Amino acid sequence: MYLIDKKAKQIMEECKARARAAGLIIHGETLEYIVTNQDMIELSPKIMIPTLYDYWVHDVEVLRDKWLYDVYPHNPFETTINTRPGISFYNDNNPDWLNAMIFYHVLGHLDMDMNNIFFRATWKDDFCGQALADKRLINRIREELGSEKRWVDYVIEFARAADNLVGYYAELEEADALEMQRASGTFSEKSSFYFGEFLRRKHDDNSIALRVYYEEVERYSECIRRLGEKLGEAVFFSDEKTRSKFPEFDSTFKKRETQKRKRVPTGDILLYLMENSEFLDREENLWMKDVIAVVRRTSLYFQPQIRTKICHEGWASLWHERLFMTDERLNGHEINFSVVNSGVMLHPRVGSNPYIIGKLLFEFIEELARKGKLSYAYQLIQDAETRNHYDQALGEEYGKKVLFEARRNLNDHMLINFLSDDDFQDFVNRHNLFVAGMRLTLESIAHGSAEVYVKSKSGRDYRAQLNRLLYHPPYVVIDESKATKPGGIYLNHVYEGRSLVTRYIAPVLIGLSYFTGGKAVKLETTEFEIDRGDHYVYQAPVASGQPNSTVKKDRVLYTCEGKKITRTVLSKG
Repeated sequence: MYLIDKKAKQIMEECKARARAAGLIIHGETLEYIVTNQDMIELSPKIMIPTLYDYWVHDVEVLRDKWLYDVYPHNPFETTINTRPGISFYNDNNPDWLNAMIFYHVLGHLDMDMNNIFFRATWKDDFCGQALADKRLINRIREELGSEKRWVDYVIEFARAADNLVGYYAELEEADALEMQRASGTFSEKSSFYFGEFLRRKHDDNSIALRVYYEEVERYSECIRRLGEKLGEAVFFSDEKTRSKFPEFDSTFKKRETQKRKRVPTGDILLYLMENSEFLDREENLWMKDVIAVVRRTSLYFQPQIRTKICHEGWASLWHERLFMTDERLNGHEINFSVVNSGVMLHPRVGSNPYIIGKLLFEFIEELARKGKLSYAYQLIQDAETRNHYDQALGEEYGKKVLFEARRNLNDHMLINFLSDDDFQDFVNRHNLFVAGMRLTLESIAHGSAEVYVKSKSGRDYRAQLNRLLYHPPYVVIDESKATKPGGIYLNHVYEGRSLVTRYIAPVLIGLSYFTGGKAVKLETTEFEIDRGDHYVYQAPVASGQPNSTVKKDRVLYTCEGKKITRTVLSKG
């Protein structure tokens, strides 16, 4: 792996200038590396950070991919990392004209990373630097554990079993609160508690005079004036005068924060374990907290990417097409570009391609805005002919402004569900989209396959199909009131139309139970019971259409103590 040469970098800078002129916002410098095909395969999503923690499961996956590559050689074009500065990797087989097209695609990705609000918690992070520090940390722990170092891999494995249950939106809210504090100039949570509650209570119970309160305000203000808001506050609370006057303040504030967090049911299981597990607090087990924190931090970093796959690829594809088709480097390579671009934009009859769906949705929204169709007046029109010819001619600039607002404020779920039912039906009709079904016929059986047919051309059905493909982690909250033993955890899975995959429940609970020191970990969830007359079968609701069967929705409780799993039916539907 090496940096691109001077000539390629010059092309990249020219592409960047054109992208900025078109409205894309690329902050700071970027880094571009040339890598081999084999490197590209190892840079697959979630293990694409070269410095990310590695462990044996990843090695197995990499070996599997290398075997696959030997059988079916393929040529990925680029990989982009959301970090500061933004980093992208390019295949060493790419010709210059292809790299120019890919540069535009990468700049679309970087623009989305740096401006979509669902990435706002990552805007100031150097993730590669953090990943490198994490890797060094884990290597140091392995060295310290010596012959017991295999437990590092077990802890990573146990933690990753629940790393889809991290408080992504809670972290965004916390980042927003800090940003609002900075914008409005209000006190931090700690300062607000110190002056608003802690000192006031001291004064109310006559422990301090009012004069002390004013002296503290003056001393705090002096620290902020001299050292700035962040450092000034840190110096104020670490100052010997504060610590000697009120030595109990830190523990009181920490206790208050813990109680405050406990008042709200949390779904961040890894954070809950790090804060509450007595087993992890033991001196000999503190290293586990560090490893769990690495896994949790990594998962949080990838959460916005999981939720913006269609937005990301659609936005990048839109801009590589618009910008490269006006670039003189296309001259002489039109056919090659058509072949490559059609491969990226291929719309499969069965399934979905996020590149083309995202691009078409962004373009459709821009067109609706340009014609004034994103308005109540237009939405109230029922006549199809009038809708077709409706055009307020608001102009290219207005359409572009709305397009960039969509890029800034939407994730995959919002993009798919942004349009009204009527507008989405127009979108489906425009691009001849449909939901495909598969069935067996005599002819298809003879060919050893199934027949694919047009099942529905309804916009609602097509949108429902897209929604089913989106990332949707289970909604699980920790209910402390139901934990029967101290140190145990009671997980309540709120049913949202999807059952958990039963075969994964036991290994996940066993891993979580290990982090509690073998205490009881319980999981309440919903499963479906099929009555076939002579016996019951438990399985997903998809089987509800089977003849001569009755489906019942049961609420069940899995209990794990150590490695022992039991299942109890709490209520029958």
